Amino acid sequence: MSSKANSVRSVIYALSANFAIAVAKAVAAIFTHSGAMLAEAIHSTADTGNQILLLWGMKSAKKPPNEDFPLGFGKEIYFWSFIVALLLFSMGGLFSIYEGWHKLHNPSALSYPWVALGVLGFSIVAEGLSFLGCVREINKVRGKDSLWRWFRESRQSELIVVFGEDLAALIGLVLASSAIVLTMITGNPLYDAIGTISIGILLFIIALLVGIEVKALLIGQGIEKKQKEKMQQFLNQQPELDKLYNIITLQMGTDVMVAIKARMKATGSEIKLIENINTIEKKLREEFPQITWSFFEPDIKD
Repeated sequence: MSSKANSVRSVIYALSANFAIAVAKAVAAIFTHSGAMLAEAIHSTADTGNQILLLWGMKSAKKPPNEDFPLGFGKEIYFWSFIVALLLFSMGGLFSIYEGWHKLHNPSALSYPWVALGVLGFSIVAEGLSFLGCVREINKVRGKDSLWRWFRESRQSELIVVFGEDLAALIGLVLASSAIVLTMITGNPLYDAIGTISIGILLFIIALLVGIEVKALLIGQGIEKKQKEKMQQFLNQQPELDKLYNIITLQMGTDVMVAIKARMKATGSEIKLIENINTIEKKLREEFPQITWSFFEPDIKD
């Protein structure tokens, strides 16, 4: 089995990088009067807040079950991940488009453009290191799957969010740099405004993609297909089991719930039947430690 990706490490990488970048961009935006730079500063500030929300969600998801929430709080991370997608859409996308639209109708010349480019260069390096750290954790679990397939099939919402944010940040930095360079070459602030609007549209797209994936987890997705197939193969190999009829799974943060319907081999004893079921459940949890709850229904037909 693949080693588990460390989502906390990825979030901390992103938080550290975005905080430093946000401060640098904000100072540069004040000096240069660049709309693209201001959009990037708001973007990085929003990302910093988003990572704090993710850390809070990951901590809250570890609370133990209680009478009101018998299956625990694992899915709470999905709620906070969805909030992050909304913030990326509103604070990042909407503000950037508004600022770009404002610059189109009230253009102003850039001041100290080399300061902006220097900050953007630093930001690309810092964001690139954060992105590499995130991809390193993703590679632990995606196997031979492409990054796109991993993105569509992963059940780690916090890792999906960090990947989306880091990717958007890198592309946004390239757009902002291009806009400032074109403005410097031509002397036309129109390019700075277009760059700002482009960053807003980019954030819209990334927020939409992240939101779609997290929404599916909020509704209630099962585990990844390849993991479910491994569980089915494992159960079919158990000598106590005669036929596996069905297996239903539910991903709940880092926890998994499994419901199994199967025909057991005849034992001639109810006590022995129960012991065999307990043996299968024990071995299943040892093989798949992410299983927190398992429900076993012995039957003679599907």
